[in-house]
Amino acid sequence: MTLILNDVLAIHWAIAGAAIAAITLVLLFVSNRRLGISTGFEDVCSLVLDAEYFRRASVLSGRGWRLPFLVGLVLGGVVSAVLGGGWSPTWALGMFDQRIGWGPAGKVAWMFGGGLLIGFGTRMAGGCTSGHGIFGLSNLELPSLVSTVSFMVAGLVTTNLIYRVIV
Repeated sequence: MTLILNDVLAIHWAIAGAAIAAITLVLLFVSNRRLGISTGFEDVCSLVLDAEYFRRASVLSGRGWRLPFLVGLVLGGVVSAVLGGGWSPTWALGMFDQRIGWGPAGKVAWMFGGGLLIGFGTRMAGGCTSGHGIFGLSNLELPSLVSTVSFMVAGLVTTNLIYRVIV
């Protein structure tokens, strides 16, 4: 399978899964830490917002490793794009453009609304898909199983509603 960008071959799923498992084990056994992207974004918000929610000990205590992790995610994406032949921004959204065909303002509104719903779901579930789906399930936590199944079902239903029913 090739990636959308520049027809670069994707890393085999087993290799990517093994790398995620290794990161999970290292974080759990070496530092007793849990990985979750949404908590990392709370760290970023805590740098600029003075709200009490972002001043919790659980947020402030993880800054030392979560902020560098987020920077590493961004840098990893840049390195991947450069090694894959480059990157350029685009408004082309593939099937969304073919089926719905909104202009740039409509796409921004759609993405903004989707981001709000994702943020609401993340807070409602007490974490994001990576936190629940990777770390919570690896610890056999029932709330993470319920959350992960809910994320998957909501994604399937939403995709089918948008591309099979509405359009």
